[in-house]
Amino acid sequence: MPFAIALLVVALELSPAHFLYTGPLLTATPALAAVTMGPRGTVAAAVVALAVSVTTATYNQAWGSQQVYTNFLAIALVSAASITTSSVMHTRRQSELDQVRRIAVAAQKVLLRPVPARLGPLRTASMYLAAEAGAQIGGDLYEAVQTRYGVRMIIGDVRGKGLPAVRSAAAVLGAFREAVHYEDDLVGVLEHCAAALRRERAMPRGIDQDDDVEQAESFVTVLVAQVPDGPVVELVNRGHPPPQVLRRGKAQALMPTSPLPPLGLEDLFTGPAGKVESYPFLPGDRLLLHTDGVIEARNRDSDFFALPEAMEGLPARTPQEFLEGLHRGLLRHTHGCLEDDVAMILVDRLDGLGGLDDDGAADITGPASGP
Repeated sequence: MPFAIALLVVALELSPAHFLYTGPLLTATPALAAVTMGPRGTVAAAVVALAVSVTTATYNQAWGSQQVYTNFLAIALVSAASITTSSVMHTRRQSELDQVRRIAVAAQKVLLRPVPARLGPLRTASMYLAAEAGAQIGGDLYEAVQTRYGVRMIIGDVRGKGLPAVRSAAAVLGAFREAVHYEDDLVGVLEHCAAALRRERAMPRGIDQDDDVEQAESFVTVLVAQVPDGPVVELVNRGHPPPQVLRRGKAQALMPTSPLPPLGLEDLFTGPAGKVESYPFLPGDRLLLHTDGVIEARNRDSDFFALPEAMEGLPARTPQEFLEGLHRGLLRHTHGCLEDDVAMILVDRLDGLGGLDDDGAADITGPASGP
């Protein structure tokens, strides 16, 4: 707007309508810039206003008149006041933004804390990438915990964005962190998570009706995994993208045998409550749990990110370095524009357990019968 006003003044002064008094318009440009453009924009608007005033005074041969010097003085005074005000406002806004970011970082450490580098016989790493610029937390969730039943992990994705999604993620994570230590069955763990989500959805907020509606309609796709003492990984998948196992340079998805509904949609599903499915997980295997922000990332040609090929093309480095390599691959594929949040957990098996099939390799095409 300030620069559009300056152009309007130039057009008027260089036209037959130059008899109109345009001084107040130029004087207002630095003040308008101070509202929205920050200190640098305010200085630029002040310089443009002065330049236009000099140009039009020269073109109209108005030098020596009291009106020209009055305009210069008014522009100078308003510019000085606008630059000062803009600087103070910018400093105040930056201070408030820094405080909000510190609060967001603290909330992230509570809600989405990094998993330990070592859990029993596993090396682990985690990564969270928010699609929204400047965001720290969103609707994706993950956790990995050492329990008496083995290492238990969860990864999930809440439908929706904003505070309702964060509240749903916090409810599911809180229930998971409590239930994993005393529920001996993964299905029971997920029942606790589903109950916590129902309680959260039923709680009225009384502030924003749109948030209440979004909260009531939300659901959460989740995958829970358990790595016990045997050479297997046990999974219960509730509508979530299947994890990938990388074995001897080949990646393959661990597909569930029967589909199950996400948390929050149990009333629409008449099938069984679900069961634990076991898959081979041998020493040297690498397991990736991820949200759909990974596999649904698109490039400019709308091609999806090829996760198995990306995993197979990365060197066998530490789990954290491997996730950083996937991160770089995602950014290259999307040209730095992620459209959805991304959460990942990478797990390496280190112990000496395991069994091979007749070909010398474990079969991961379907669920195993058990540990």
